[in-house]
Amino acid sequence: MIKKLDKLVLKSFIGPFIATFFITWFVLMMQILWKYVDDLVGKGLDFGTIGQFLWYASASLLVLALPIAILIASIMAFGNLGESFELVAVKSSGISLLRFMKPLIVVAILLSGVSFIFGNHIIPVANLKFAALYNDIFYKKPAFDLKEGVFFGHIPNYAIKVDKKDRDGKTIHGVLIYEHGNPLQDNSIIADQGVMSVSPDNNYLEFHLMNGNRYQERGFPGDSTTEFIRLSFKSFKKLFDLTSLKKANTSDSLYKGGQKMLSARQLNKNIDSLEHLRDTAVYYRKNVVDYNLPYLRVSDSVSKDKIITATESIIPDSLKKAIYSRSYHIAGDIRNFIAFNITETRSTTDQIRMTKMEWHRKYSMSFACLILFFIGAPLGSIIRKGGFGMPLVVAIIFFLIFHLLNMFGEKFVREDISSPFLGMWLSVLVLTPIGALLTYKAMTDSQVFNKEAYTRFAKRIKKVFTPSSK
Repeated sequence: MIKKLDKLVLKSFIGPFIATFFITWFVLMMQILWKYVDDLVGKGLDFGTIGQFLWYASASLLVLALPIAILIASIMAFGNLGESFELVAVKSSGISLLRFMKPLIVVAILLSGVSFIFGNHIIPVANLKFAALYNDIFYKKPAFDLKEGVFFGHIPNYAIKVDKKDRDGKTIHGVLIYEHGNPLQDNSIIADQGVMSVSPDNNYLEFHLMNGNRYQERGFPGDSTTEFIRLSFKSFKKLFDLTSLKKANTSDSLYKGGQKMLSARQLNKNIDSLEHLRDTAVYYRKNVVDYNLPYLRVSDSVSKDKIITATESIIPDSLKKAIYSRSYHIAGDIRNFIAFNITETRSTTDQIRMTKMEWHRKYSMSFACLILFFIGAPLGSIIRKGGFGMPLVVAIIFFLIFHLLNMFGEKFVREDISSPFLGMWLSVLVLTPIGALLTYKAMTDSQVFNKEAYTRFAKRIKKVFTPSSK
């Protein structure tokens, strides 16, 4: 009997979970695509490169899509069971809601573990690959696309314009080529027509020009005796180097030190190193100040003004000016050192805060899967509505709360308003009591979303405050 119930609840959960997971991931991936579409258009990228870009960019979204899918699927599963009165039948047989939820609790725990493993081992690699690939795409020049009447200037030292292109895409008319390599002036080539093609290795663009002139000036800058040469031709071959238009292959090691590219163990190691570096800088600053300003170590019982006055009284007048000048320079050096040391310490402290934020993110996002399940499952049993109607609306509301809390928490950490722990666990800390309350209400068959219950409660309140007529 119990095994059949376990199969029933698992079957009602797995279908909606798979569907909502891929739908959510697709929607988030489209958001990424719209964000970077300007960097992809016009670069002549093949489908393989675009696919890699989207996969690396959306890999981190899997950790966000997982808790959303768990929330929606759990609401839909228990809502369907409640709407078909299967949940009522299970409760009437003496089986508690927690026992009925037990197989899905195990599944939620397993999914939390999967989320942590994915976020700890796969996402750092994907972020590393994405950073290198995005750098190559961002700095890649647009692909060669020669349009009629428009100068194409992305080939170094050249600007090319054609008046007309035939439908074959190769034959061109009214060709004008400016060469920017001459310090005297821009050399130019003008031709009536030509045929363009790409070399077999795709490294060169070949222009086979016909009936034109090449204009060139020879000499030295500032020399008034330069030569102007005009060369007429019936056939002329011009090569353009296209290697600058190709996508570079940046090494992954260039970005391997970023916080998003590290696992929890590596982040812990970085935190220890940064804290040691910060403590060393603070200790060094204190030693430098104590060495150069020894009177600061004098106890409060001794007047520092008396020490300074006594010291000045024993300095000869002939040396006072030199000593004051030397003291001024020493004080300036100390001030500059302290300012630089404080800036360095603050920078290290910021790095520690950001590193701790990424460390806490790996655990908080995985734990959120379990918390959102304990919100979704009780909500579904309370609402008792299946499908994509009311359950989806409630799920979106709680997801917005979850997502906004995550955004606010991260912003608080970045601006040093809160600690990394409080900022990255803010959504979990807020939603955990809500999940516990909803679970309790579902176990006690509370009518949280029953309109009639609120109507009766309002009537009782109105009756209390309405004076009775005699």
